[in-house]
Amino acid sequence: MAATKTAGKKPGKKEAERATEKEVKATATAIPARQAERYKSEITAALTKQFGYANPMQVPRLQKIVINMGLGAAVSNPKIIDAAVDELRAITGQKPVVTRSKKAIASFKLRAGLPIGAMVTLRRGQMWEFHDRLVTLALPRVRDFRGVSRKGFDGAGNFTLGLREQIIFPEIDYDRIDVIKGLNISYVTTAKTDEEGRALLQQLGMPFRAA
Repeated sequence: MAATKTAGKKPGKKEAERATEKEVKATATAIPARQAERYKSEITAALTKQFGYANPMQVPRLQKIVINMGLGAAVSNPKIIDAAVDELRAITGQKPVVTRSKKAIASFKLRAGLPIGAMVTLRRGQMWEFHDRLVTLALPRVRDFRGVSRKGFDGAGNFTLGLREQIIFPEIDYDRIDVIKGLNISYVTTAKTDEEGRALLQQLGMPFRAA
């Protein structure tokens, strides 16, 4: 009887989430992302020609993409963190990490250790899939979109893009949104300079505004 009850038991929310994440990871591993294939077949040669690299290992490449939601409002409304975790999981297909405050700031009623955000670090197949969906589906949905600012580079070839609304991602169900949340997307590359990092992202379809 016990075995029968267990077999007929419906999977809980956590089990369903784990199953979804495993499916996304399996798909990203089994099917080569088209942007990754373009990088190998076209972009590497284009960058080598543009900068005159003597060694293929000098060609800049993506290492990881970090998506971060900072939620100061969570100090007074902790439920926002749960919503942010669910939304980042839907956007990336990976379980986010909850970030916590390191210091107490009395003027903001902030205590050390309080959850104030969520973040995800993507690598390999999931990184390429996310970038592809960002530049082909999400960014064109930004209201009055005129391109991405070139000012987000850090001097070492890494780039951070700020978005004001998470609802530009088609994975988000607009009817279930309680609060509009912004997010930062950071591209970590092996480029040595901002010029090389910008060239890499341009080749990967990042729609930078004209200077």
